Amino acid sequence: MPNRQDYDAQSSKHSEQSFFRFNRVAKVPLGVDDDDSYLDMSDETAQLKPRQQHWANKMQFVLACIGYSVGLGNVWRFPYMCYKSGGGVFLVPYCIILFICSIPLLFMELSVGQYTGRGPIGALGQLCPLFKGAGLASVVVSFLMSTYYSVIIGYSIYYFFTSFKTEMPWIDCNNRWNTPDCWVPQRKGINASAPDTSRTPSEEFFENKVLQISGGLEYPGMMRWELFACLICAWLMVYFATWKSIKSSAKVRYFTATFPFVLIIILMVRAVTLDGAAEGLRFFFRPKWSELKNANVWINAASQNFNSLGITFGSMISFASYNKYNNNILRDTVAVSAVNMITSLLVGIFAFSTLGNLALEQNTNVRDVIGDGPGMIFVVYPQAMAKMPYAQLWAVMFFFMLLCLGLNSQFAIVEVVVTSIQDGFPRWIKRHLGYHEIVVLFVCVISCLFGMPNIIQGGIYYFQLMDHYAASVTIMFLAFCQMIAIAWFYGTGRLSKNVKQMTGKAPSFYLRSCWLVLGPCLLFAIWVLSLINYHEPTYHNGRYTYPDWAYGIGWMFASFSLICIPGYAVINFLRSSGDTFWERIRNTLRPNIYECKICGEHHCEHDYPEQEQFMLAQEMATVYKPTNPHLLNLGQKCGYNAMQASPSHAEAGGPCGQ
Repeated sequence: MPNRQDYDAQSSKHSEQSFFRFNRVAKVPLGVDDDDSYLDMSDETAQLKPRQQHWANKMQFVLACIGYSVGLGNVWRFPYMCYKSGGGVFLVPYCIILFICSIPLLFMELSVGQYTGRGPIGALGQLCPLFKGAGLASVVVSFLMSTYYSVIIGYSIYYFFTSFKTEMPWIDCNNRWNTPDCWVPQRKGINASAPDTSRTPSEEFFENKVLQISGGLEYPGMMRWELFACLICAWLMVYFATWKSIKSSAKVRYFTATFPFVLIIILMVRAVTLDGAAEGLRFFFRPKWSELKNANVWINAASQNFNSLGITFGSMISFASYNKYNNNILRDTVAVSAVNMITSLLVGIFAFSTLGNLALEQNTNVRDVIGDGPGMIFVVYPQAMAKMPYAQLWAVMFFFMLLCLGLNSQFAIVEVVVTSIQDGFPRWIKRHLGYHEIVVLFVCVISCLFGMPNIIQGGIYYFQLMDHYAASVTIMFLAFCQMIAIAWFYGTGRLSKNVKQMTGKAPSFYLRSCWLVLGPCLLFAIWVLSLINYHEPTYHNGRYTYPDWAYGIGWMFASFSLICIPGYAVINFLRSSGDTFWERIRNTLRPNIYECKICGEHHCEHDYPEQEQFMLAQEMATVYKPTNPHLLNLGQKCGYNAMQASPSHAEAGGPCGQ
């Protein structure tokens, strides 16, 4: 009989070994990136379990959300949409939609993403399988946005390097691309008056030099190879910042999400001191109430809300899916919403103060001083830089800031697409692409190719057409379907219970009422208004009208996402079990949330696939066979006992091992 002290030491040693072996076999992470099992696990189970990868700390998640909020959605899109919609009147529907739809919907998306641990397709597919197509539609919209958001980054790179020239080319009219309409008061004399068709140097630089704009979409022109090189650089930066998923992009955001704030505040302070700034601020804050009946104002306000907060695009669901289970959702919602509102206000003051100054110099009103196209910021902001002391330094810093903001937005968009592909097709990804880096490369290359039409000479018309139909017209319908699927069919009661399980506190009456009644009713009313009183988009304050076939292309972009909702509903209906029509409908409306077989919870480590249990039992039976007769003399039954296993037992042989 072995020495008792040695025996206890061996038992303790092998008990510890068995513990680590159990964790390796039974509790192996289900794929950090692709959420697929290392073993023969079914796709259905793999898609239901929450992901195991999390943010390294709370700050990374907050910066990801704020970085998206303070990204191009605010600095580029907000002044563009506000100016396009008539100035101050835009703020009225913007604030209404913000408090009734956007903030409650943001809280809902963060809750759903954090609870399910999945991207938009997987999350909505679990809560309400019939509306799984709404999640797919949001991914399609995000993909379409990625194709032209990268163009904004390309423009920023172009302007960034141009700012290093000894004399910045947008400050005077002495360049080969300038026309007789170019007007700079400082160079013409104080008593001179601007011509009726005057244009700023920055506007002519953007349209005649950067874009070399053609006469319309029907005149596509040649590829702008300088912009092509900038676009490639933009996608290279996006790829290398996202190829390791949130591990790499989160580190980049520590700088890209904080640096822009300082610069925006400095530029705003300078802008409000310019001559004519008061007129621009009046245009920004004083609404023309008669414009509220214009459906496009409400459509633009809704799309801007959703763009700036990242809701209905799947970004916030994807970000929240990497959260810890007990993360405080309400605090995150308030923080992101507050930062979004403050940033929009600061950027609006900065942009419209500068527009007031331009209007004074060009002897015109704020409404007509420049075109209302998507390149507005590359006309207004360079002109503001020229009024700063040490203009060249400020221009370099500003366009570097714009580059950071563009990368923030693009990180979120690419993360949505990649996460959704991995959630939807884990086995196919593992079999054909293998690594997360390859998936990101695949998405970046395809998006870059689809973005090529934006950088031809007629590309700016294509850009605006895609932005209007892909990210404005369809977004309200997607938000409506998402609210209906979660609040009505999954139920506010279930969602409130999930939130209470995670945070210890149920959502307030304000949030529940907005989910259930106010939000869907407002979105439906805007949708109906847009159908009754709809105006097709134009370019440059109505001076260019798109041909009819161009509107057909626009609605084709819109249909790419809209068709996903009824299409996926039909597919899920046909796949569902049931003998009658209503049985199938009920089955497709029933939640399909993963629950542990032991404790019944969604987030736990108890339950693992039967294949893994079988492998665990086989390995334990092979390695730890207590065949030493001494174990039988101690009154133990044949089998494995982790506390008393030792190598000598397995080698000795005996009744249990025979």
